[in-house]
Amino acid sequence: MHNHFQKDLVDILKERSAKGQISRRQLMQGFAALMGTSAIGLGATPARAEDGRLVFVNWGGDALDAMDAAFGKPFAEETGIKVFYDGSGPTEGAITAQVQGGRPTWDLVDADPFSTQALGRKGMMQPIDYDIVDPAKQREGFQWEYSSSCYFYSYVIAYDATKYDTPPTSLADFFDVDKFPGKRSMYKWGAGMWEAALLADGVAPADLYPLDLDRAHAKIDAFKEHIGAFWGGGAESQSLLLNGDVSMALIWNTRAGLLHKDTEGEITFTWDGGIIGPGGIGVLKDNPGGTEAAMKYIAATQEPERQVVLFEMLGNGPSNPAADALIPEEDRWLNPMDPANLPKQVALDTDWYEENYGAALDAYLQIISA
Repeated sequence: MHNHFQKDLVDILKERSAKGQISRRQLMQGFAALMGTSAIGLGATPARAEDGRLVFVNWGGDALDAMDAAFGKPFAEETGIKVFYDGSGPTEGAITAQVQGGRPTWDLVDADPFSTQALGRKGMMQPIDYDIVDPAKQREGFQWEYSSSCYFYSYVIAYDATKYDTPPTSLADFFDVDKFPGKRSMYKWGAGMWEAALLADGVAPADLYPLDLDRAHAKIDAFKEHIGAFWGGGAESQSLLLNGDVSMALIWNTRAGLLHKDTEGEITFTWDGGIIGPGGIGVLKDNPGGTEAAMKYIAATQEPERQVVLFEMLGNGPSNPAADALIPEEDRWLNPMDPANLPKQVALDTDWYEENYGAALDAYLQIISA
């Protein structure tokens, strides 16, 4: 699920640049922050790690020479370690093949924490060295053995404010088409939608996990007639609202923030009922560049100033809580992890997703495609 969001971050930067909303320099800064903080590299050419080098495998995008200058070169100057970005996609199968082959060419991967945790328990990932990676620069409750927290995003209720005199303020409102008429849109890949259905059905946030999938799927199945479309990518979720195909949607906060800005608030969103998703970085077992070098790279991603750049470009919540106060005051309402927004939301449970996501998604896809 996470790779869909990561690819969308690259798309957002390109879209904002094409609209003239950000300068070429800001575009480069954004790409650099993605490489340094959320590690979405843009080079699609695989590179083999050697002494003094690291290969970071992510989900690809357009290859831009500026990325090395924006992030790789400063990191090399600081540590003597050159970072190559490989956009071939760190699926669980690809990581498994790398490690089981006995001679991995990858060092670091941008993968769901639950995925990295599952692989780590099978002996394929290196435990995070918290003597190098600073746990004080991570948020409480988001520290894992085989994955280091790098940013956050949320699934939020976005809505057409011109259609409602009273705005929605809960997931129960999202599912209430009598009080809030109009078509809806939900995420095609399940994450966050099970939680939304259960919260709307009266389950208390503290009682969400383990998720009652039967109850969630029954709620979604009964609601299907009101779904205009199940979106699979961020641009699609945005266009469904812009085009008036739906009047309310559960979408990523990054896209919801753009909608609010682009429409001057005619399409906006609420943090009430938001569902937080974490992003993480993992290190392959026996990585060729060395564990210490990989951990130093992760530590470099924790710098709050770099995380603020990522937020300003894309709306990602910083993983380092010290970054929250560095965000300009007028923009803090857009930060999913801001102290004013965080209490209104619940977080995806990495442990539950590690154990259950595959089977849960299969069942979900059967229901929404029936």
